[in-house]
Amino acid sequence: MTAMHSITLGEVTVTRVWEYYGPVDMTPDVFFPDAPGEAWADHRSWLVPQFLDGETGIVNSAIQTWLLRSEGKTILVDTGVGNDKERPYAAVWNRLDTDFLANLARAGVRPEDVDLVINTHLHIDHVGWNTYLQDRSWVPTFPNATYLIPKPDFDFWNPENEHPTVLGRGNQNVFEDSVAPVHQAGQTLLWDGSHRIDGNLRLDLAPGHTPGSSVLTLESGTDRALFVGDLMHNPVQIVHPDTNSCFCEDPGQARATRRKLLGWAADNNALVFPAHFGGGGGAEVTRDGERFAIKGWAPLSPAEGGENR
Repeated sequence: MTAMHSITLGEVTVTRVWEYYGPVDMTPDVFFPDAPGEAWADHRSWLVPQFLDGETGIVNSAIQTWLLRSEGKTILVDTGVGNDKERPYAAVWNRLDTDFLANLARAGVRPEDVDLVINTHLHIDHVGWNTYLQDRSWVPTFPNATYLIPKPDFDFWNPENEHPTVLGRGNQNVFEDSVAPVHQAGQTLLWDGSHRIDGNLRLDLAPGHTPGSSVLTLESGTDRALFVGDLMHNPVQIVHPDTNSCFCEDPGQARATRRKLLGWAADNNALVFPAHFGGGGGAEVTRDGERFAIKGWAPLSPAEGGENR
């Protein structure tokens, strides 16, 4: 997967950089156990093929990084799964060997060019390329970058604190190989509450999926966008906003956060960019009673293997 596509929002350029697109070995009833039973059949016409495999019934998902250029800075939002990572309890992500860095280079960015790395939260598929394997050690992939990490997630996932999690062992090794090395290198900024990046971009906590889940708000000129990490994994969660994934640490808070941010997006005509949407990558939403509706998609080309519908 080497295709990359860009749009401009105000004075910010947004480029999608692929790591992976395809099945994640989970059916909707497992991935989204509290979704209404009719949700997938009712919306099948536009969920298939980008968001749901019509033949196998397996959920399709994108692993991608949002590359932003704002006020002279090169910024990465989430860093995917990474290569060579031992993931014994997440077979689909175990010891990957992808062309992510080559895809980033095709977007005109070398690792040393990156100024900021934003980890919206510290799950397995959002921090992997924070580091790479060099001489049997994990070292920061982006040597000149500051890694912006929400402190509540840093504390929650630090194995020294022994917090129980709905993932069980699903996030095993992640802190040790993808978070601790950049912290030990002195490249992290642990923030809490809110963090202003520049005149266009602001980070805010948006807890529920994890204690430190965060959202990046873009406000530039007349354009608005939200980069929401795992607030949603699938667009079914837009039209059924009370639907959580099975990975949410605080289900009630996750629902409230999702509704709040979707409401802001609808009221401010903002594009919503989750971490894992294929298709156009981001959606424009409107209110539809107690739910929301998809008004349109970001003008980004879809992944191979399906059309953006």
